Amino acid sequence: MTTITSCWFYAIGGHVWERGVRPMRRSVYFIASAALIAAAYVVLTFPMAQLAYGPLQFRLAEALSVMAALTPAAIPGLFLGCLTANLINPVNLGPIDIIGGSLATLAAAWLTWRLRCRFITGRLFSYNAPLEGGKAVRRWKKIFRQMLVISPSVLINALVVGFYLPYLIPGMTINALVIISTMLSIFISQAVVVYLIGLPLLLALVKARPDMEGHYR
Repeated sequence: MTTITSCWFYAIGGHVWERGVRPMRRSVYFIASAALIAAAYVVLTFPMAQLAYGPLQFRLAEALSVMAALTPAAIPGLFLGCLTANLINPVNLGPIDIIGGSLATLAAAWLTWRLRCRFITGRLFSYNAPLEGGKAVRRWKKIFRQMLVISPSVLINALVVGFYLPYLIPGMTINALVIISTMLSIFISQAVVVYLIGLPLLLALVKARPDMEGHYR
């Protein structure tokens, strides 16, 4: 498992770390990383396809949204992956859902990267800044920072998708309570995937290659 995680991290890292081999161009790895993330998003959408669309969305692929905290290549990668998954969904709700959901993913990925640059590798909340308390307290403070950084995927999808979705579902009564309920259901389902699956993935990747954490600073 550690080997698989390390290989994945090498793939998104943007460098070849073999002795005597000059690092390849970052742009090549950026494109390759984006393509890899997009493909993984599409593949991971379909194991729970029946729960990946609708007011209650347990989309396993959304766990990959945490990749935007590690590499900017995840921004186009997640967008293209979400767009492709929405396009090939046989029961999609039309262009508003296809484009709107994809743009929400794009905005969340971009904001995740910007928050990462500010709160993780930046001066504010920097990993190098001293943390008060014992070892366990410091660890939980660090995890809280990471939870903060990956929160856009939960919040933006809940607000954007939760707002327009009731208008697209046939036979659904439209009122403020329905819209708020849809936002809340997407918030909960998205939080389950991002925090219970995505956060452990992020922690495992950072632990496997901590030297890469500030690579795209």
